[in-house]
Amino acid sequence: MVINRFSDSSDDCGREHRCRSGGWNVSPARSCRSISGQGAPITSGRRKRPHVLRLVLSHSRKGYSEALWSQNAESFIRAIEDAFWSFGGAPKTLVVDNLKAAVLKPDWFDPDLNPKIQAFCAHYGTTLLPTKSKTPRHKGKIERGIDYVQENALKGLTFTSLEEQNRHLREWEQSVADTRIHGTTRKQVGKVFEEVERPALLPLPVERFPFFHEGQRIVSRDAHVSVEKAYYSVPAEFLGRTVRVRWDSRVVRIFDQRMQPVAVHVRHEPGRFSTDPRHIVAEKISGVERGAAWLMNKVRLIGAPSVQWAESMLRERGIEGVRVLHGLVSLGSRHPSAAINQACQIAQSHGAYRLRFIRELIKREGSPQEQFEFIDHHPIIRELADYGDWVRASLLRQPWKGDLIEEESLT
Repeated sequence: MVINRFSDSSDDCGREHRCRSGGWNVSPARSCRSISGQGAPITSGRRKRPHVLRLVLSHSRKGYSEALWSQNAESFIRAIEDAFWSFGGAPKTLVVDNLKAAVLKPDWFDPDLNPKIQAFCAHYGTTLLPTKSKTPRHKGKIERGIDYVQENALKGLTFTSLEEQNRHLREWEQSVADTRIHGTTRKQVGKVFEEVERPALLPLPVERFPFFHEGQRIVSRDAHVSVEKAYYSVPAEFLGRTVRVRWDSRVVRIFDQRMQPVAVHVRHEPGRFSTDPRHIVAEKISGVERGAAWLMNKVRLIGAPSVQWAESMLRERGIEGVRVLHGLVSLGSRHPSAAINQACQIAQSHGAYRLRFIRELIKREGSPQEQFEFIDHHPIIRELADYGDWVRASLLRQPWKGDLIEEESLT
């Protein structure tokens, strides 16, 4: 790569090169550099010092400073985003130090970047370029930038809250840092920014970056991962594997280790399941989930008596009978169809529509209940007229002729 040392002397790797005039020359909106240091003490409660993050546009030297309690990924991204909205646009490249919030594993040739900062840069259309570890010349002008904030804006001051310190830094940037004549460019910082660099910045998106939480999850045996005590499905081929999960207040996104999309779900409250039917193999879909029509087709393979009993059972028990159908179908894998049909025929004759009756009948190999015909005449059954005479005799308190006949026969 040929470096033009007379015009734009910041290369695509994020390094700066000195011009022959002794200054630094970078095209407008091409680069923004960040550095952090200690802020002024805050005396509310226990006295402690926050961090201060400063971003400087490399052409105009326009800066933005913000005090932070933490340098985690969320705080770091929000501070950079506040700087972009303060500038009114985004630079083409963002050069950062190798702090953990941005760079997981420093490597000059192929650094391992935090996926959150990568998503943030994609949202704003900028490119992240980490500096080389232990190489101060790669971040020349910005190293002095944090010293300038500490020595000019915060030296000797204390604040009662983080908000008060940030309010002071914003006022200082406008009234002091922007109005100064920069020692290298010999131009007023604010004027160069407004006239040259602001129009060249990338336009801001319609909305701010939708910050998300991120973590790694191991896919459980039921092909779900847990996020904030809710459960979301993934394809079955990921069982037992580790996946990356990103979630915000509305959406849960699941990726593989190469950050390729695997699944997207709407966020659910704790305890709820979100299952995509495409993520469940056919063998894992229960008969209950398939419905009564699918189960009845399975029952027809057993035989007509089983179908008759199943239809009667559904009419008798309603929706709860779907599980009974599933149990009846499962009997077909353990018993002959003839035994099941015989048990269903017996149960149908007794009006018994519980699955345990079917199981017991198969075990006992019972026979159907016999139907007996009623008979009108039999030697031990008296005529109805005899019963009428007995009733009348009882009412008149007279001996019944039937009794007299029995007495004569005895004598």
